[in-house]
Amino acid sequence: MPAPEIALTERFQSAFAAAFGPEYADADPIIRPSQFADFQCNAAMGLAKRLGRKPRDIAADILAAVDLEDIAEAPEIAGPGFLNIRLRTGWIAAQAGRLSEDPLLGAPVPERAETVVVDYSAPNVAKEMHVGHLRTTVVGDSIARTLEKLGHTVIRQNHIGDWGTPFGMLIEHLLEVGEDSAEAELLKTDPNAFYQAARAKFDAGGDFAARARRRVATLQSGDGESLRIWTDLVELSKQYFHRVYDMLGATLTDADLAGESTYNPLLEIVCKDLEADGIARISDGALCVFPEGFTGRDEQPLPLIVRKSDGGYGYATTDLAAVRHRVRDLGADRIAYVVGTAQELHFQMVFTAAREAGWLPEEVEATHVKIGSVLGEDGKILRTRSGASLRLLALLEEAVAAARTVIDELRPDLPEQERAQIAHDIGIGGVKYADLSTAHDSDYTFDLDRMLALTGNTAPYLQYAVARIRSIGRKAEAQGIVAATAPRVENDAERALALQLLDFGPTLAQAGAAYEPHRLCAYLFSLAQAFTSFYDASPILKESDEGLRAGRLALAQLTEKVLVEGLDALGVNAPQQM
Repeated sequence: MPAPEIALTERFQSAFAAAFGPEYADADPIIRPSQFADFQCNAAMGLAKRLGRKPRDIAADILAAVDLEDIAEAPEIAGPGFLNIRLRTGWIAAQAGRLSEDPLLGAPVPERAETVVVDYSAPNVAKEMHVGHLRTTVVGDSIARTLEKLGHTVIRQNHIGDWGTPFGMLIEHLLEVGEDSAEAELLKTDPNAFYQAARAKFDAGGDFAARARRRVATLQSGDGESLRIWTDLVELSKQYFHRVYDMLGATLTDADLAGESTYNPLLEIVCKDLEADGIARISDGALCVFPEGFTGRDEQPLPLIVRKSDGGYGYATTDLAAVRHRVRDLGADRIAYVVGTAQELHFQMVFTAAREAGWLPEEVEATHVKIGSVLGEDGKILRTRSGASLRLLALLEEAVAAARTVIDELRPDLPEQERAQIAHDIGIGGVKYADLSTAHDSDYTFDLDRMLALTGNTAPYLQYAVARIRSIGRKAEAQGIVAATAPRVENDAERALALQLLDFGPTLAQAGAAYEPHRLCAYLFSLAQAFTSFYDASPILKESDEGLRAGRLALAQLTEKVLVEGLDALGVNAPQQM
């Protein structure tokens, strides 16, 4: 079921081949929405350069060759050679009818389903998740959900920080205070406090710091007691992660955990193979790869250190091992790393080094999905008043509490449990949507009032649109009104809404291909606005004509399906009522 842009593209490319020769069959017709019609073909200017003729003459030739009889009215030439296209209302209605019968709601079925590895969230063991983890978790989860809706196989990878120097100090601190002590209980209730206490001892130096460093080597050598305590620390953190993921509605599970420790047995092999292949060499005592195209301020080649001068390994080694594993063992066609913008250079160098080593073939796409920061009202990274990183759970709890206050005021008639669920859906949905509706590589200001507003490009605005349609459906059922088998599309408001609905599949595909959830957010907002205009112009329950009522109800219910499916791709719940 082709969307309008796709159907028009096919017709115009056939016209290009007929008018100018088969070599023009793949020229881009540049189909764009138009304020003067439904769409515009803007290809004449580009083709004029290739053909050496005037754009309006080219447009006239295209117009003579294109067959749009069953899709659109006769296009009009405007300006220097634009072709304005108004679709036939009957064609729009037919496409909307087909959409309502499509379980995929127009989402394209891929010619070949890909295996996509999505690396996201990545909190640290024995440390509380902070607001910085919000975006990596929310954006990554939306990308994974969207790709699955497009028919791809998604392998989630939660690359938690569960190895290295911090665990030496954490284990030593735990042994020092006692595993059954009150301070050890902080690992369950306030992991940050436990971590900071261990960190303070470590930073003070002395015997504790020396023991902590020795403990790292003992742990990495496979010492049973050290591994037992490490396993307990990881298990406690997993329980905490679940609390956050459950509250966020994230789809990550224990099966998706693939922390730094996962690759520990592979690090020595990575270094040996890189050195044996002449890709890595010793520089100042460290084993380094010098990926082509990267230089420092001194214009000298920039090193990617894969083994430190003291024999230890760093993030680069682990990430190279992960790339190799994801391509060779997981069969990745694409890998998306949903990680902060600050890591851009690191990932560029890792990807280049992996390609030079042959571990990341050219046909496998690796992308750093750069994540911007969450800012406070002062324009700085959002923190507590004391300057500490803001706890993610506290932030989410605040959002739910704020939503609950509003729900209690507006809907005291609803049962307690239902009000609690609505408050959760609105509070969490508002936070997630505000994040997702901003381009992922841009910073945004955390403003709870705006996030929970019922107006503007917010989750509550979209959730209210869904709740409104469901309310109409309940009233229609009570009155014995049955929706038509196909939506009604006749007046301008119905046309505009139907055209928006037909664009869901292409928009979902674009969001998945580019890893850009904000494209889907912008679409859903436009769809909700189109529904509001339709509802104002086309009464449903008050309409006396039975056919009109049934057809409009079908159009409204199709809108509900698309809104719910789109929100689900974002990980946002739509309450039954608000």
